[in-house]
Amino acid sequence: MNKFLIIDGLNLVRRIYAAIPDENDMESLTERVSVACTKLLRIHHPTHVAVVWDGDEISWRKQLYPDYKKGRKPMPEPLAAGLIALQEHLQNLQIQSIYAAAEADDVIATLATKTAKAQGEAIIVSTDKGFSQLNHPRISQWDHFNQQYLNIAELEQKLGVDRSQFLDLMALAGDSGNKIPGIPGIGPKSAAELLRTFRTLATLFSSLPNLGAKQAKKLAEGRDMARLSYKLAQLQTDLPLNINLRDFRVNGPTKASSNNL
Repeated sequence: MNKFLIIDGLNLVRRIYAAIPDENDMESLTERVSVACTKLLRIHHPTHVAVVWDGDEISWRKQLYPDYKKGRKPMPEPLAAGLIALQEHLQNLQIQSIYAAAEADDVIATLATKTAKAQGEAIIVSTDKGFSQLNHPRISQWDHFNQQYLNIAELEQKLGVDRSQFLDLMALAGDSGNKIPGIPGIGPKSAAELLRTFRTLATLFSSLPNLGAKQAKKLAEGRDMARLSYKLAQLQTDLPLNINLRDFRVNGPTKASSNNL
């Protein structure tokens, strides 16, 4: 069975970079990232590995909602300047890269989903909780910095909703980290309470007469924003990747793994 280790490139690198005392020390960054990737390979023993990087194009989410990720700090100049050399170094370690046109998230989600559908196992290396919506028994998420898999039961308890409701929760309450708006005046706690009662957005919006007038008014006025927020938060899982698995085999290309994704 194929086991694909899919590394969220900037999620890993930027957190390692933030811990380096000298922001210009790209040699130290390269060494630390190499050690991290080597450790990931040793822990998970994948058959395939790839690092997925964000691209420079404007994402479809930004086009749909210009304030998406507004205010997020730009990549530090030394890191931006040294990124190509870092990627080349990883390639010398037989760790290949995949370059997204815009956001890496959708490419990662598509790669994981297609791997799982092909009866393989996908391990996403990222601290981004947005990947938790990929509810498939052969897709898991590894937090390199805490050295553990994402515990869905703990996340459900923290958010107060089931995994199947994560997107509905973001549609109602938004996501401050990515500047996904949600409905004004509906916070995470009240959104979770509503979803525990009504289970889905569709049932909730068809039940507005059963709510208090003030809350019903907020929801009615925010219905379109909820739809937009749901779309912004939802990962695309069917992008055309046009890659060949054999190019990402850990021990080099082999004829036995020539299927496309």
